[in-house]
Formats: sequence, structure tokens, C-alpha cells
Amino acid sequence: MVQHVIDGAALPYAPDKLPRKDVCGVDGFLAVDLRVGTVLAAEPFPQARKPAYRLRVDFGPVVGVLETSAQVTHYPAAQLIGRRVVGAINLGEKRIAGFKSQFLVLGALAPDGRVHLLSPDADGGAPPDGAPIA
Repeated sequence: MVQHVIDGAALPYAPDKLPRKDVCGVDGFLAVDLRVGTVLAAEPFPQARKPAYRLRVDFGPVVGVLETSAQVTHYPAAQLIGRRVVGAINLGEKRIAGFKSQFLVLGALAPDGRVHLLSPDADGGAPPDGAPIA
């Protein structure tokens, strides 16, 4: 299993340290259900081994509200409420410290491992919650 590491000294996610991944093909990419959602709640998750929040995200009328654990504590919790995010919603559930994480919120990794959340561009009108990522 891949372990996410935040290490300001070793910089494990520096672009010059990361080789390109193997080809997964278009079918592999299209199998992942990526959707736009809005963060409804962000609460500290002290039971997690690494600093994290429990996020509740609305993915629109078909998918509804899903929850996840996310290591994004460099954002103040209040700043996350109302933020638009991108989530992979069909990877299966994972139990984290007794909590059922239902999706993976997506972000870009800084060289030190901090996650910078991806969000849809609002130019020309924001896509609605549940909009697929193409």
C-alpha cells in the first residue's frame, strides 16, 4: 500500500524524484469516477494517526453527500467550508480509525507532501455539484 509522507526535509514528492508511472490506458482512466463537489463540513479527526480532517462533501443529486478523511490540515477548517473540490468517488470505502472514508479528495502534492486541493475553474460559470471530470 502506498503511504503518503509529509517530510519538509526529504521532499519525497519533489518532481525531480518522481519517475513517470506506467501507462494505464484510457480505459483505466475512464474507470475512475471523478466528480465536482462542495465541502459542507470540515472537522478535526484526532483519532487518525496523521493530522487530518473529516470532510463531508456534496456531490449533487445523484451521488449525494459522501465523507472522507483528508490530510489537509494546513488549511484552516473554516476555509474549507464551501470550497469546491474534486473527488474520486468509486474507489471503494476504507476504514480509518473506525471512520468509513467513502471517496478520495484530489490534490496536487507539494515536494514536502502537503496536499493542495484541486478545484474546478469558475471562469464561464462554475460546474454544478456532481459534474464529471473529463
